[in-house]
Amino acid sequence: MRKCLYRCVVFLIAISLVTVTAPPYAAAAGKTKKYDVEQVDARHKQWGKKEWTTSTSKINWRMSDCWGGILNRAAVLHFCDSVRAASGGRLNITPFPTGAIVGANEIFDAVSKGTLDAGHTFPGYWKGKSEAFNLFASIPYGMDTESLSVWYYQGEGKKMMEDLYSQFNLVPFFMGNGGQELGLFSKKKAESMADYKGMKVRTVGWYMDILTEAGVSVVPLPGPEVYLGLERGVIDAAEFSCPAITYPMGFHEVGKYILSPGVHQPTSQLDLIINKNSWSKLPDDLKAIVEICAAETNQWYNTLCQYMNIEAIELLKKDGAIFTKMDDGSIFEFRKVTKVYLDGLKTKYPEVKKILESQEKFLVDIAPWREMKSGVSPWPYEDFMKGKRFE
Repeated sequence: MRKCLYRCVVFLIAISLVTVTAPPYAAAAGKTKKYDVEQVDARHKQWGKKEWTTSTSKINWRMSDCWGGILNRAAVLHFCDSVRAASGGRLNITPFPTGAIVGANEIFDAVSKGTLDAGHTFPGYWKGKSEAFNLFASIPYGMDTESLSVWYYQGEGKKMMEDLYSQFNLVPFFMGNGGQELGLFSKKKAESMADYKGMKVRTVGWYMDILTEAGVSVVPLPGPEVYLGLERGVIDAAEFSCPAITYPMGFHEVGKYILSPGVHQPTSQLDLIINKNSWSKLPDDLKAIVEICAAETNQWYNTLCQYMNIEAIELLKKDGAIFTKMDDGSIFEFRKVTKVYLDGLKTKYPEVKKILESQEKFLVDIAPWREMKSGVSPWPYEDFMKGKRFE
């Protein structure tokens, strides 16, 4: 009798523990939807049961970039070092400086043709080959860094990027994001786009066309020529990149007024491009290492830029730069001009239409969550209590 009673008590205790410790969805099995965690990660489907072998051959690649030594070059060095470490030296990528093999404007073609195995670029530089490249770089009033990354890694972005680059014998990966750009350096104070009418502004890409439609004169100078252009009056204002990159370039020395926010470039995505033939020759384990290292470099470089922006802004202020904010009316009006321009591109270029509509749909889909989580931006306590809640 005692043994029977003892067994009953143990059974009841076990049942109660299962009830207490079981995950919430288990109690309502069949009534509550749950995610199949085995299927959430697309890579798990490919790699989960894959039989991996370690390749023994040593492979050497040649890589170069468009940067000429500015901060973006750090992403290249970080990536090459990461690949060499993760592969145990089986894949060694030599990061040649800009111009050692080909010039900055020749990187795309050099990788496409196999002169280089890999390159590091800004997709927007190649709009002459396809307007759609801009959509993987940055567009005025478009996705910010967070939304672009989510769309690329979890949505349709990665596949769409691969389809576009494949036409040029390239395999692409996101690799390095500088975040939102600073804005325009100007020789005179400006608080609205109206103030820039009659001025000569340096910019490139779609922003160049949009400014032109807004009545602004545009001069598409290369980055290395911006300082001299401002100094000699060839241009009156210029944009280029985030604070950490533009501070060392010294634009504030000849254009001390800075108009923000950088509506022209809410994110600044860089890419790793690989010659398709070089990629196909890699064994699977090295392909996996390249993919993982590119993703890690993408995150690392974004955090690097945001961290370095802290000091760069302080140095800009110390050197006498004067920050101004674009007025709300101009922000809204410029948004309208941008919408008309982008809609026009969609009618001209089917590939732009397909990719841009995918991005626009994603922003609609994620909008309810953005709204629900808004209002608690991480401002310092004193600023928050004074009313700062939104970025």
